[in-house]
Amino acid sequence: MSILRVHRLAAAALLSLILSSSAFAKDVYIAVAGPMTGSTAALGAQIYDGAAAAVDSINASGLLPDTKLILRIADDACDPKQAVAVANRLTTEGIKLVVGHFCSSSSIPASDIYAEAEVIQISPGSTNPRLTERGLTTLFRICGRDDQQGRVAAEYIVRHHQGAKIGVLDDKSTAGKGIADIVEARLHAAGEHIIRQSYVAGEKDYTALVSRLKREGIQILYIGGYYNEIGLIVRQAAEAGARLTVIANDPLMTSDFLAIAGDAANGTLFTFMPDPTNNAAGAAAVAKLKGSRLSAAGYTLYAYAAVEAWADSVKRAGSFDATRVAAALRSESIETAIGTVRFDPKGDNAAPGFIVYRWRDNTVEAVEQN
Repeated sequence: MSILRVHRLAAAALLSLILSSSAFAKDVYIAVAGPMTGSTAALGAQIYDGAAAAVDSINASGLLPDTKLILRIADDACDPKQAVAVANRLTTEGIKLVVGHFCSSSSIPASDIYAEAEVIQISPGSTNPRLTERGLTTLFRICGRDDQQGRVAAEYIVRHHQGAKIGVLDDKSTAGKGIADIVEARLHAAGEHIIRQSYVAGEKDYTALVSRLKREGIQILYIGGYYNEIGLIVRQAAEAGARLTVIANDPLMTSDFLAIAGDAANGTLFTFMPDPTNNAAGAAAVAKLKGSRLSAAGYTLYAYAAVEAWADSVKRAGSFDATRVAAALRSESIETAIGTVRFDPKGDNAAPGFIVYRWRDNTVEAVEQN
């Protein structure tokens, strides 16, 4: 046999090995589920961007050998019924991880379906405590909880505005009413008198509500809800000359709030988890996102970290089996783009906590950490 023939056979064998290795690479489907359309779509975009960037990074890293992660997108429009339909569809498609949902009213009913089908669910933004209080072993939350968030908001109000005339509003949603109830209870316990009211989400004109707040002389207004309606209330209150300071919950961490509230956004306070873009742990993820001309703001890195935590646990478990992965997720701390993540027996992340932020001069600044 000629030397040339030997070289050709060797090259062919090598090519065959490469092709066969590629052929045996396993496609593993995961999904991001949340409001990709509707009034909270800006927040859905954040969690999609984070999850997609994490999938690209993990595929490139070789963390899961012979595995290619493929990301599906599922839109629940922050609607519980649509979330249930999404969950039923994803569980029949063999999805191994759901990063979502975002709204608590969607995550809670969807979580029962994922748990029954033994699919890992990690929510990057559902803060209502009830989500993880039901003993579902495959359910996790990488963001903080409203009983943490509500305490921070109420204590801030008491420290800086004690004796002011305080109003508490909510949009009747699971998340909005849930956080407003916690803030109200904390303020009552501190001896503050509260004027409480709800509003209808999706409306465009809140002038009647604003007129009542102005008539009552409200100075500090806590609002539990989403950025769309809160932005309108803030703007219409400024237009009506109502001299009040608004403090709200975590969905205000989006520039879409600024676009709606306009100049009236300045001075608006809200609570959110610590900003992971300030940490060295998130530097690579931030750079990757910036390279794609994407922002790392808000929930983006929390979604990124959800995929990282799951992939790390799959590696340690040596399996995609949900029971084994769930055990690995709870077994030890995991280093992610948001820093160290440590899930407790309920599936909550022990790390996040909340900080008070403020919109000022079209940017967000940290005001106080509790």
